[in-house]
Amino acid sequence: MEKIIHLDKQLFVFLNGLGSEQYDGLWLLITKQFHWAPVFLFVFYLLYKKLGWKHLLLILIFIAVTIAFTDQFTNLVKNNVQRLRPCNDLEIKNIIRIVKASDTFSYFSGHAANSMATTVLVFSVLKKYYRYAFLLFLFPLIFAYSRIYLGLHFPGDILSGYIFGALFGFGFSKMYFIFRKIYFPDSL
Repeated sequence: MEKIIHLDKQLFVFLNGLGSEQYDGLWLLITKQFHWAPVFLFVFYLLYKKLGWKHLLLILIFIAVTIAFTDQFTNLVKNNVQRLRPCNDLEIKNIIRIVKASDTFSYFSGHAANSMATTVLVFSVLKKYYRYAFLLFLFPLIFAYSRIYLGLHFPGDILSGYIFGALFGFGFSKMYFIFRKIYFPDSL
């Protein structure tokens, strides 16, 4: 395990070191969910266009429950594992770029888990209607990378967040389709 943690730190130092001051503002914007609102509204429009208001509302409820569950699970893991963020890791904090600091724990990334969970859920619904629905996965990739850029998460935190998020997104998408089949059988 020590070797994996060491490799994770080395990869972080490399990836974090690719940043430069002129792009810091951009990555600070990218890391905030609010700034993704136009993308979210566009996706909601696509869902509405293909499924209508009732189904959009149902999907929004499932997205909210998915985020709440994923976020709480992430916090449970963070508080039990208690891995320091790169910006607080004494071994590397003096050799990395710290654009943003936080005193909470690092493992695993809530940004990665929540963005992947919601993307998997929405993708599972939209893939039937849009050939390029896979492009939705650019959101969690860019969003979570911002956490490495800013000095807040190790790559292992991001990868673990992706894995848990994908599992939760898949599980909640299955529940969504079961619920939809039971309560809206005419729409399948």
